Amino acid sequence: MFGVGLPELAVIAFVAILVFGPDKLPDFARQAGRMARKVRAFANEARDELREELGPEFADLDFKDLDPREIVRKHIIEAMNDEDDEVTAVATPLAEGELPPWDVEAT
Repeated sequence: MFGVGLPELAVIAFVAILVFGPDKLPDFARQAGRMARKVRAFANEARDELREELGPEFADLDFKDLDPREIVRKHIIEAMNDEDDEVTAVATPLAEGELPPWDVEAT
């Protein structure tokens, strides 16, 4: 999820035990769990409120759809799958002495 593997988690746990001590660590873990649940509930409420405000046509709105990478990926895939695209001409080799096409506006 965050790119943290098992060795990193072990180091974090070891440092936490050293810093907070074994007596206070369960309390901090409990507080962290409560905070994570509150943040998740807050995010779910915000998502539901946004869907409600946008109306029924956005009832299936997913926050992943708002990610710019997903938007670009979606449009690229649509462009690749679009059957209405013009078929590009097949490149033919140039004859000997023939100059390649030159577009003055492109350079």
